[in-house]
Amino acid sequence: MKILIKELAKSQWQVRLDQHAVTFRSEDEARAFTRTLEARIQAPHTLPILQQPQRAAG
Repeated sequence: MKILIKELAKSQWQVRLDQHAVTFRSEDEARAFTRTLEARIQAPHTLPILQQPQRAAG
């Protein structure tokens, strides 16, 4: 995922995530959002284990 931060106006910043954009009131807010997003992307992820149907005893 490509993440870009750019200033739109004096008090408006945009974080672009590929084709999605999120606007913030300050550069600090935009950078904090980006740090959180990158940490979540890099965090370990586990896949749920699919449970097998149980057979009736007998």
